[in-house]
Amino acid sequence: QNYSIPDPRLTDLGIQQCGQLRHNLFQRFSSFQGRIAVVASPMTRTLQTASLAADWLVERGIKIEADADWQELSAKPCDTGTPLSYLPLIKDNQTKHQFSSPCYDFSAVSPLWPDKTTSPAARDLFGYTRSAVLRRGRRALEKLSKRPEDLIFVFSHSAFLRSGVSGWWYYNADYRIFTFDEQLGLKIDESTLEGGMGWSWNKRAELGSEVPEDVEEVV
Repeated sequence: QNYSIPDPRLTDLGIQQCGQLRHNLFQRFSSFQGRIAVVASPMTRTLQTASLAADWLVERGIKIEADADWQELSAKPCDTGTPLSYLPLIKDNQTKHQFSSPCYDFSAVSPLWPDKTTSPAARDLFGYTRSAVLRRGRRALEKLSKRPEDLIFVFSHSAFLRSGVSGWWYYNADYRIFTFDEQLGLKIDESTLEGGMGWSWNKRAELGSEVPEDVEEVV
């Protein structure tokens, strides 16, 4: 793993795994009759994953909605996204859609994207501290809970999902199914305890436990 690569795209193995994920999701959900949404982190690898694994939904006219709250945790180059103005310049030869494609909707992406460190506002929203990550996870879930759709596919990142959202471990290109309870808690579909692909550990993690404690700034 090379953590110095800025916003890396999917590897050949990742592309292959997306094909397997696409087959699984299509088999499981293609007959679903309710309203559907697709939400993704604006990082290139998650946009690619959504394009590859949910292309059958894009063909129905469902857009891939980018939301910065679902981005990865750290401020390392590999976990920091690309400015939206640069995305159309990146050629994607692995999916059906370029990043400039109208299948992507970037209208809801925070104007602070992809900053996580340089301003107090960015650190508050997207910083790599326990309180910021837990706030972000809660905010992301609250937005999902207020949506009108009956089924929402979220393409995010294993570390953020584990530490900020669900408290479950995820293997690459695997997924779990959750419903909301009355307190905005997540109730897991037990058929996905080891992931919908069967690739993930049936193991819990304490929310925020892997994220650095907050450090008071001295002015």
